[in-house]
Amino acid sequence: MNNEHEPKIIIDEDWKSQAQAEKEAAERMRAGGDKPDDTASAKPDATAEAASRDKASESKPAADVDDPPLPPASLPMLVTTLATQAMIALGIVPDPAGDKPVARLNQAKHMIDLLAMLEEKTKGNLASDEAEMLQDALHQLRMAYVAVKSANSK
Repeated sequence: MNNEHEPKIIIDEDWKSQAQAEKEAAERMRAGGDKPDDTASAKPDATAEAASRDKASESKPAADVDDPPLPPASLPMLVTTLATQAMIALGIVPDPAGDKPVARLNQAKHMIDLLAMLEEKTKGNLASDEAEMLQDALHQLRMAYVAVKSANSK
């Protein structure tokens, strides 16, 4: 009677052999060329999908030049991106699409306002170094905005 109430434990060992087969098929494709052998084609669809993903990733080296890998998403990366856009809009940094720096004060103010909103909405939820970075970026951008605006009004 005790056996009736005990949960039945099922061990799925098939995934191990499937993962090993996928690994071997990928190694064969890398070493032997583009065409997998018959053993890889006899495996389930997941194996074929993994092999096609490997093949697709191998066939895109030219795209990597135009589309390099990006750093992981993080708050410092977001702050840096918005601050860089603000500096471009202030004319501090040349616009990558143009030849020379051009001040676009409305766009710069918008980027600074976005950072200020981010600071307000995340207040109390940031690590001390993240909060300090955001405050420093805002302070420097606000000072630069005032300097550029007063230089343009003369």
